[in-house]
Amino acid sequence: MEGLFALGSNGSGQLGLGHKEDVSVPKQVEFDQTPQNDPVVDVAAGGNHTILITASGNAYWSGDYTNGCCGIVDGEEKVNSRPIFQKLSLPGFPGTGCNHIMHAACTWDKTILVVADENHQVTMVYICGETGDLGQVPASVPDFPPAGTTVNSLAAGFRHVVVVLDNGDVYGWGNGRHGQLGQLEDGVDARAVVTKPRKIDGVPFKAVKAVCCQYTTCLVAEPGDGRVLVLGADKWGLKSQAPPEIPNWKAVSACWGSIYALKRDGTLLAWGRDDHGQLPPPGLPEVSHIAGGSEHVVALTEAGEVLAWGWGEHGNCGPHTEEKSGDVKGRWNVLASVKNLPEGASITAIGAGCATSWVNIMAEGLYL
Repeated sequence: MEGLFALGSNGSGQLGLGHKEDVSVPKQVEFDQTPQNDPVVDVAAGGNHTILITASGNAYWSGDYTNGCCGIVDGEEKVNSRPIFQKLSLPGFPGTGCNHIMHAACTWDKTILVVADENHQVTMVYICGETGDLGQVPASVPDFPPAGTTVNSLAAGFRHVVVVLDNGDVYGWGNGRHGQLGQLEDGVDARAVVTKPRKIDGVPFKAVKAVCCQYTTCLVAEPGDGRVLVLGADKWGLKSQAPPEIPNWKAVSACWGSIYALKRDGTLLAWGRDDHGQLPPPGLPEVSHIAGGSEHVVALTEAGEVLAWGWGEHGNCGPHTEEKSGDVKGRWNVLASVKNLPEGASITAIGAGCATSWVNIMAEGLYL
């Protein structure tokens, strides 16, 4: 066992397994050209497509590309090929020196990529799938970020995007009808859609991290300060139940209706939706990494086990779910464990998307 493994919803081939059937046990994904010495470090997932980011800044896609959300897709051979991961192409890549993709996030049907420029500054933002036209060329966002700033954090909800800059300023665009982009007064259309990056005013601290629920945005100050600001809909108590600060946070993640803060001591603080068991089950062991999907959570424990809980109807929480609801509620399933891997192997990354779960396994001394 070595490489990237996936399970869950696969109706559009978004797991990159070479077929379009859901799976409830981890299966190794396939690549058109397998990355060599370049491990997968991040997973971004839309409703029916997935973007993988590797350590060297390459990106790969699989799933429904038909609205342009997977970058430039050329040729009938690619269009008609088996659903496996293929290298993502942007205008001018390679050849311009701008070939290091630093961050990726997905709304339901779009992909946002943050790229380092020729001076290795994180100052280029691309949107893929903006117009909904087949083969649409990804568009760079003009005049953003503002001169003298770089992108520090990128997040996306169902149909909105939030960017945190290195100076602590926060910008957003997309659907702001629920207040997830702050107070909207101008620069929006009749549907409260912000069409270009707009600064979110009134943040009372220097933000360093943003995560997005379906219609909500959570901003967090740097550890040590840890102040929290939640914008948008208060359904599931996302605003009213939010702690004023989490000074000892290590990582923050979100599902569509829940927010999770991993503390430095390995405990998990969470609030929000819990009708499918999305909030942490009792007795959860010490956690080192956390990833929120649409309505489920994947966690890596300090002991080297990958756990999943929440809504798992598509197999994304493993095969053992409640018969009628597909939930893993009040408990967790173990998706992978170092105890079952060859000596020297380790679990290096986890991910969660729209009813999908991801585990990257690396053998000793070899990137996979």
